[in-house]
Amino acid sequence: MRTGRAALLAAGALTAASGMAQAQAPAGFYVAAGIGANLPANATVQPRGPIQPGLSGGNGEARFSVLPMGTLALGYGFGNGIRVELEGSVRASSVEGSRGFAALQPVTQAQGQFWNIGAMANAYVDLNTGAGSWIQPYLGIGLGYVHSELRDFRIAGNGQRLAVDASDGNFAYQAIAGASFPIAALPGLSATAEYRFMGTIGPEYGARLINLATGAPTAGRVEMNPTNHAIMVGLRYQPGVRPEPPPMPTLAMPPMLAPPPVAAAPAPAATRTFIVYFDIRSASLTARARELVAEAAQAARSGRAARIEVTGHADRSGTPAVNMRLSLRRAQAVAQELQRRGVARGDITIRGAGEAEPAVPTADGAREPQNRRVEIVVR
Repeated sequence: MRTGRAALLAAGALTAASGMAQAQAPAGFYVAAGIGANLPANATVQPRGPIQPGLSGGNGEARFSVLPMGTLALGYGFGNGIRVELEGSVRASSVEGSRGFAALQPVTQAQGQFWNIGAMANAYVDLNTGAGSWIQPYLGIGLGYVHSELRDFRIAGNGQRLAVDASDGNFAYQAIAGASFPIAALPGLSATAEYRFMGTIGPEYGARLINLATGAPTAGRVEMNPTNHAIMVGLRYQPGVRPEPPPMPTLAMPPMLAPPPVAAAPAPAATRTFIVYFDIRSASLTARARELVAEAAQAARSGRAARIEVTGHADRSGTPAVNMRLSLRRAQAVAQELQRRGVARGDITIRGAGEAEPAVPTADGAREPQNRRVEIVVR
């Protein structure tokens, strides 16, 4: 229930963000920050050393409550859906109960704070799911180091108290699933929502088992390794992003003037050009794109075209090899739609031009909507 309430709060914060823009994976450096609710899973507390006999050699369990967490990251996107980050994080939680430890029953005291301060290296992949231009889902994994600290940790009962005030540093790992929601009013700024899972490897802490009647302490250690679940919302900003212009209107070239007829021969068919635009890294036809392909197919059928040339293009936001493959996929998608509209496959020629024939010349790495296109020439 606590995690569910945190998820509802995260959804509400995202709903409040006004004016969503086209979802785009970062290309270049960006910064990100997030806040949320952290809930460690119930953790087994395992005594080690001289305190084991006083606890009857058994283990106990600590339960934790939800407390805030925060992250700050510097990242770099490669423009092809892959990005990497260096992240710092702080997680806090408090002990709200305990069970087990037969030697401490009935428990009369259970308290303490558990802190994790981490440095992680994360890798993400932004998913092209076709869910829409207002959302960009992503998945990530991370490896790093976490400094864990137990403060004022106390479990008491049956005349004894287990006390821990210690810290340890360990290897850590995490998995991330989230989505970004671009904000139209501020190009380059996106709201984010994430679920995170984090664990550490084998932390141990110095501990004391105190006889409450005599005050005599016995030194030992405890191992406690809770995994952490978190729901977060945040912001991600990539500087230097300009708002993308709206898609250019369809360019249908007017019919060329036919030469004077010779004898009674009919005038040759006019050449017509149609241009279909695509979203970033996408080869999927939008509803408007399908309408344009339908117009081209109608022009081909009504004019009894001898040849239809389909040429795919890409902008320069990816590598030349990736852009060449993407342009060819776009051309193939248009050709398949032409066939579905009744154009014979033998009348269609397909070519991928990659980023080599831009409608608008740009610098390497730039995203230009007019270059993400397929040109259909009906001859």
